[in-house]
Amino acid sequence: MSGFMTVLGIWIAAFFTLSIFSFLYKDNPFYKFAEQVFVGLSAAYWLVYIYYSIMLPNLFSKLAADFSGNIILLIPAGLGLLMLMRLHPKTQWLSRFPLAIMVGTTAGISLLRHMKSDILQQVAATMINPFASGQPSVIIGNLLLIIGTITGIFFFYFSKKQEGIYKIPSKIGIWFLMVSFGATFGYTVMARISLLIGRLEFLLGDWLHLIK
Repeated sequence: MSGFMTVLGIWIAAFFTLSIFSFLYKDNPFYKFAEQVFVGLSAAYWLVYIYYSIMLPNLFSKLAADFSGNIILLIPAGLGLLMLMRLHPKTQWLSRFPLAIMVGTTAGISLLRHMKSDILQQVAATMINPFASGQPSVIIGNLLLIIGTITGIFFFYFSKKQEGIYKIPSKIGIWFLMVSFGATFGYTVMARISLLIGRLEFLLGDWLHLIK
């Protein structure tokens, strides 16, 4: 029975993989069916995951163990219930309160986190002595880092018209930005290609057994 279920799972996975690939030809019912199944399964998975990994241990179990000591947990529980009011047209205005709290809290936490990781730490990383190591490759890398950071920031300086001598660092900054964006795009393409290779290996190996 386990062998049959394994084969059935492989055929189902192959069907959905080919259904998704069929979008390369044109939009069709097979692609729409696979897309809707994927979205539905993802929503169901996260619903079960949130219940058993977050709500059950952090809310229900604590309230059952010590209700009076954890009565403050009723506040997030109530806000969560208010979120469900969005499903009813006449009561959906109640969901604005938990949404506002969630968005505001998330924005505040993200602001501090990004301020530290994307600004302070990156600024500190450029405050280096480029000649400290003595190694030519490290020195060149440090100089490129400093020049790229300064010229990249200068490109976004719009308080003064960038002409004449002020146009030179702006042009250099454009080249650094182009290299950076190109590397980011290349990394994204490589990640997608790796996913494609994984699906092709599944189709040609696990499904058709043409490769080992």
